[in-house]
Amino acid sequence: MDQQRKNKEFIINYLTDISGIVKTRALAEKYMTDEVLIGQIEYFDAAFPRYEVYINELIAEGNLVVVRARFKGTHKGDLGGIPPTHKTVEYNFVIRYEIENGKIINHWLIADQMSLMEQLGVVPAAAASH
Repeated sequence: MDQQRKNKEFIINYLTDISGIVKTRALAEKYMTDEVLIGQIEYFDAAFPRYEVYINELIAEGNLVVVRARFKGTHKGDLGGIPPTHKTVEYNFVIRYEIENGKIINHWLIADQMSLMEQLGVVPAAAASH
């Protein structure tokens, strides 16, 4: 099996394993050495316990895997000073993982934060375009 296929399967297994459960440091360290990503996972799992991730698209090249996905979770903890709203949110994100020796060593993430803030009621929803 070529390395790109292995990397794609690794990321699919990783996202499947963390989706819908409590995300412990031990679980994160099974898949990564990227401390920034571990911190982000811990932060979002505290705000949206047991959040889920759904893969929409997955592309690999070399030691990089890019995932376009959807985040779904219920806001039950503090999110940067925003108290729990108990609202369930779904928003899109894209993340690029760099993999070495069977571990994620680096990542780059862009998320639809405006959609998240609108769904939480922090900012008004944009008026629909006509």
